[in-house]
Amino acid sequence: MQAALSRFFDGDVWYSFRTSPVAIVAAAIAFACIFCALFADWVAPHNPFDLASLELADSRLPPAWLEGGTTKYLLGTDDQGRDILSALMYGARISLFVGLASVVLSVVIGVGLGLLSGFVGGKTDAFIMRVCDVMLSFPAILIALLIDGVGRALFPNAHETLAFAVLILAISLSGWVQYARTVRGSTLVERNKEYVQAARVVGVSPGRIMVRHVLPNVMGPVLVLATIQVASAIIIEATLSFLGVGVPPTQPSLGTLIRVGNDFLFSGEWWITIFPGVVLVLIALSVNLLGDWLRDALNPRLR
Repeated sequence: MQAALSRFFDGDVWYSFRTSPVAIVAAAIAFACIFCALFADWVAPHNPFDLASLELADSRLPPAWLEGGTTKYLLGTDDQGRDILSALMYGARISLFVGLASVVLSVVIGVGLGLLSGFVGGKTDAFIMRVCDVMLSFPAILIALLIDGVGRALFPNAHETLAFAVLILAISLSGWVQYARTVRGSTLVERNKEYVQAARVVGVSPGRIMVRHVLPNVMGPVLVLATIQVASAIIIEATLSFLGVGVPPTQPSLGTLIRVGNDFLFSGEWWITIFPGVVLVLIALSVNLLGDWLRDALNPRLR
């Protein structure tokens, strides 16, 4: 373990990170958002979803630095008296969970199909690529909206866990295509190399060759793509929640908070929707910047 850490800190990736101010700032913002989201139960000053602690008399209070604000609610409150700062932490936790889970599922589906398509070839390759072409002809948000709507129609009284599963599946099925096409292209190159030919000569099964030999050599681009796609998945989840077909109302994410605040935007309570929007932008921007840095760090031609 110590030797692995020593190689990492002496390697090009760490050097690229510590010499890139943009990557350092993006990592700091992402870490702060993830930390507050994961430990919201201890970091947040209030539990905004504990109905027993809500006070309607404190509803629609402005931020602490404005007239009428109080230091008890630094970023103000919404129409139900919930602390905006605390709601942001709890909402970011849900958005990050859905985004990360959907990307992991997309990677599993896309990498598996892309590896199979590129290594086997023939009719299998043609069929999988035609499915990818069909999926690419529809906007990702439309596919997610359609699948999520069908899932809610089939399970109108579904438990919250099932509702989350349907949402994650909807986002995943709209994002696996890019991984499949990326892995297929890399696999087409790798399958003709000497180490693959040698494994075939000694009698290694095709499945073992794909998993043990080809897969580790095609995961570099997938890692970069997955990092960037986390931000896209979070934005898609926020969009679905803003439209009212995302996470359950009892577990509001950043998109739900923006939708709730949108009803009060033109009545002067701008903080209810602006602050969730700013947090969503910060998370997406920091993850995108980290993805761009990782792409450059792992590709020597871009240095």
